[in-house]
Amino acid sequence: MKPALFLDRDGVINHDPGDYTCSPADFEFNPGIFDFLRKALQQNYLLIVVTNQGGIAKGLYTLETFYAINQKMLIGFAAEGIDIAEVYFCRHHPDYGQCLCRKPGSLFFEKAVARFDIDTTASLMIGDRDRDLEAAAAVGIPGILVPRNCNLNEQNIL
Repeated sequence: MKPALFLDRDGVINHDPGDYTCSPADFEFNPGIFDFLRKALQQNYLLIVVTNQGGIAKGLYTLETFYAINQKMLIGFAAEGIDIAEVYFCRHHPDYGQCLCRKPGSLFFEKAVARFDIDTTASLMIGDRDRDLEAAAAVGIPGILVPRNCNLNEQNIL
């Protein structure tokens, strides 16, 4: 079993403008994220992103646009020597129907634990909303609530 560091995307990894990151041009990494994740990798954490992307259901951006934003993120991380094991995303929004994958639902955490043989007690979720932590807690993963768009290096997490 291995420990994992779960991260929300918007507001934790990248700047959250307050509504939605709707294009690759809008995607900007938060200060310190590369150093923070390199430190996590040195501590043998597997890195996993779990993100709600309700803007797809709302028609604010397309699934293809999400994939382009995701690719920009992954390329940026790879250029910094950071490997993201998986990105789980929910394209649904409660205003447009119900699903099992949207946080605070725990489906993506359950999938990750099973797929990667994750030690939940040695793992951690970092999120900027209560629903991020609630989803992780449902499978026994402790969480840390951080201010939106903060520098994670200044939060004394790792």
